[in-house]
Amino acid sequence: MRPTPVPRLYAVVRFLVFILNRLYWRATFEGQENVPATGAYVLAPVHRSNIDFMLASSVTRRRQRYMGKQELWSFAPLGWFISVLGAYPVRRGAADREALGATLEILQQGEPVVLFPEGTRRQGAVVSDLFEGASYMAARAGVPIIPVGIGGSQRALGKGMRLPRPVHVHLCVGPPIAPPPPRPNSDRPSRRAVKALTVELQGELQRLFDRAQARVDQ
Repeated sequence: MRPTPVPRLYAVVRFLVFILNRLYWRATFEGQENVPATGAYVLAPVHRSNIDFMLASSVTRRRQRYMGKQELWSFAPLGWFISVLGAYPVRRGAADREALGATLEILQQGEPVVLFPEGTRRQGAVVSDLFEGASYMAARAGVPIIPVGIGGSQRALGKGMRLPRPVHVHLCVGPPIAPPPPRPNSDRPSRRAVKALTVELQGELQRLFDRAQARVDQ
């Protein structure tokens, strides 16, 4: 049985992470007004670095729940700590119905969830081949998707790097993408609607990623 999340602890840790982001990576933000002040949403950032989850936590003071790879829970102290912060595991490489059910329950309770639609860390300037999980969960719960472009995080701590570098990172938060209307007599979105939402999300993530990268390249 996993420990119950402690919102006050999340607030403390988030504040410390925000200070780190601002001082070490000189993190700057735009579009934070696009993050809803109340209600559930799916925050969908691009994923180029292991520090992306830390950066994503700084776009709002609200507590956000994170889906993390199951392997993070293999080290018991770490698993306990991130569970207390509100994270929950997912088995990658296959449809994890338990994780999907947990995500839906969290959203239905009015809490926001952070899901990386690229699934894992990618490299390069192109956003492509998104998984449909973020779109499906947003459509199923009837909540908006908030796309986020993160520029500079790959240079800060990319794949193969052992130590993070103090380079400038910039986050661009896009306008909410509305979920498709519910289907008559069904609580599940159509495959066509989920695919269309994923295509829209991919285009918006590319636009925001390009904008964020341009800011750090100045």
